Amino acid sequence: MAGYLAMPKPLQGEVARQSGMAGSPLRRAPASVPQPPLTEREIESIQHELDRIPAPLEPLDVSMLDGYLCGVLLQPQTIAPARWWPHVVDVEGRAAPAAHDLGRLQTLVLRRHAELEAAIERRDWFDPWVFELDDEVDGEDPGGIAAVYPWVAGFATALDLFPGLMQGDPLRLTEPLALLYRHLHPDDLEDADDLLEEIETLEPAADLSEAVEELVRATLLLADITRPRRTAGTAPRRRRPAPR
Repeated sequence: MAGYLAMPKPLQGEVARQSGMAGSPLRRAPASVPQPPLTEREIESIQHELDRIPAPLEPLDVSMLDGYLCGVLLQPQTIAPARWWPHVVDVEGRAAPAAHDLGRLQTLVLRRHAELEAAIERRDWFDPWVFELDDEVDGEDPGGIAAVYPWVAGFATALDLFPGLMQGDPLRLTEPLALLYRHLHPDDLEDADDLLEEIETLEPAADLSEAVEELVRATLLLADITRPRRTAGTAPRRRRPAPR
């Protein structure tokens, strides 16, 4: 499977050595203390904190972050926060200035990580952070491809940095990956003939809601491959509307 995917071109570049986090260490909240889902205001706060990260660092945006976290969580081996966190702050893993406070961002991102981890473990539906774009109202993008692209690009970033998922059975991986990577330009894929052939067999998403639902379906299908459950689970709960 090596070379099966290329990183989306806007994110290409040599990944710097993974460094430690600026500010306080990243710590998981105790598993026994469940956190409520992030509110719309808290999601906006994450984007605000990402926007505050100084140049020349290139942080993920909030939609890319969500896809990135799913890509991290689907790895067959758990990825420690100290490894995945630097690429939230900067896609190449460069550290933020020591004086830049990342505490608020760390807290909220870890909560989303825990929220997604619980949903994936339960094989439950979750709401990907995909948002309608203003220019979609004119009908030029009825399938919502442009809106879904950042989430999928974030997912692809995780798989480029942590390729363990791609070492799985290609026959089982192709279907769920096609559901995701159909939203990328074919030039963003490299040496992926089987994947491209599978994508060509898929009907276009009817609208953004269907495209978002496919993100969840593909994520849970991949979880069955890379993070199999020891006991049979129940069917995923009904999807809620994606955040706007």
